[in-house]
Amino acid sequence: MKILGIHADRVWYKVTKKTKMAEPEPVPEDEMTDCVLLFCCVEKSDEINPEMTVAATVESILVRLGRLKARRVMVFPYAHLASDLGCPGISQWVLKSIQTRLVEDGIETKRAAFGWYKEFEIKSKGHPMADFSLSICPFAGGVCDGEYCPKKQEQSGEACHS
Repeated sequence: MKILGIHADRVWYKVTKKTKMAEPEPVPEDEMTDCVLLFCCVEKSDEINPEMTVAATVESILVRLGRLKARRVMVFPYAHLASDLGCPGISQWVLKSIQTRLVEDGIETKRAAFGWYKEFEIKSKGHPMADFSLSICPFAGGVCDGEYCPKKQEQSGEACHS
């Protein structure tokens, strides 16, 4: 899973057009202030163990939120972060599960519509830690740092790449 995070003063979006993967009845327009915007892309490799992907992603997000002293998140599906996209059904499940787990951990969380083109605006806070990226490795069950990953080696004979 790939994530691009932005600590924002304000995030706003409005759905404009559905794709063939569009979820039914999306929230057509929403916004959030003083939050962390998480552009999220579920990858094909996340299908190996989606539960582990969710758990590792939530753990990594909570660590980052702690550093930022942030308690509000907008999960924003964003397919443009990877070229090997996960299937729509599993991707939606992963993103909804991340939202649910964050809420269970006391984080106010919203999720933008899956499978819809969206018009959006972001006002970033612009401090040194305001922008970040995460690559969650479904083989290691955590943030992938690009080093040798024995679990991926067992699965495919390759090293883990960030």
